[in-house]
Amino acid sequence: MGRVPNVTRADAQAALRNPLAFIAARWTPDPRTVRRAALAALVMAVVIVVTGGAVRLTGSGLGCPTWPKCTDDSLTTTSEMGLHGVIEFGNRLLTYVLCAAVGWAIIAARSEKPYRRGLTRLGWAQFWIVMSNAVLGGIVVLVGLNPYTVAAHFVATAALIAVAAVMWHRTREGDGPPRPLVGKAVQQLVWVLTGVSVLLILVGTVVTGAGPHAGDSSEVPRMPVDWETVSKAHAVLAWVVVTLTFALWFVLKAVDAPRGPLARTRELFLILLAQGALGYIQYFTDLPEVLVGLHMFGSSVMWIWVLLVLLSLRERPAGETSPLATGSTERLEPVSG
Repeated sequence: MGRVPNVTRADAQAALRNPLAFIAARWTPDPRTVRRAALAALVMAVVIVVTGGAVRLTGSGLGCPTWPKCTDDSLTTTSEMGLHGVIEFGNRLLTYVLCAAVGWAIIAARSEKPYRRGLTRLGWAQFWIVMSNAVLGGIVVLVGLNPYTVAAHFVATAALIAVAAVMWHRTREGDGPPRPLVGKAVQQLVWVLTGVSVLLILVGTVVTGAGPHAGDSSEVPRMPVDWETVSKAHAVLAWVVVTLTFALWFVLKAVDAPRGPLARTRELFLILLAQGALGYIQYFTDLPEVLVGLHMFGSSVMWIWVLLVLLSLRERPAGETSPLATGSTERLEPVSG
């Protein structure tokens, strides 16, 4: 081990004023470390979707009947609350793990040399989404699992996944101006695909809000729409997304597009087929909880790959070094790692 540097009073004051700059002045992460930190934040965003689905599908939505405490008298779950309390409180604890993953991504991005302002901002965007969604999750409990607030809670998580996916992709790019790899018509087709995918996710929240899995054994209000009708609309939108993806793959082959867009589109098509098959199976088997949970996981994976297809249509070379890349480290030799 190397010698631990002495920390002066001035250093301590600097750390208190701007802890991220203080860390960045003394540590330069390897690019792989930054990529892994961004990936960890993305993985945790998907995990929180899965565990949130487990809370709902096990009827544990009100396992902790209040917020921010678990009960009026206890911050944590109690033995009287049983398994439902453990599941709901465990999901709340995972929010702290998610915060830690996002915090690690912010620190790694801020410490990378040269400094990348855009990458750091993507990390902070995740942080604020997590904080606002935690408050929204509390509101969901306080209003007794109102289906509209539950839907908003999921949509906010989808936004978190989107920002995390973009940050993860950006760690493998430079900061130069983006250069398109395909023509305008192909780009427009992908934007249509992305828009329909967003609509598919939104309609999926209505299916959940009107369906039988209310999230608790008590009387929980449902969205006043016919569940089977909205499920069929959801299926139609899914087929539209599948058709657009196949059309995109065909067009990319016809124009001899680069390997990246072709590979991401092919992967998305396979994910959609698996997700569609799972959707039909759960529909015709009366929505078993395990299949519904897998379908929620598949929805998150599908959304990530739609974004990866969109991002694969351009390349960004290394840009100019930001003045902050060296401005805060001129006096101190950074330690590579």
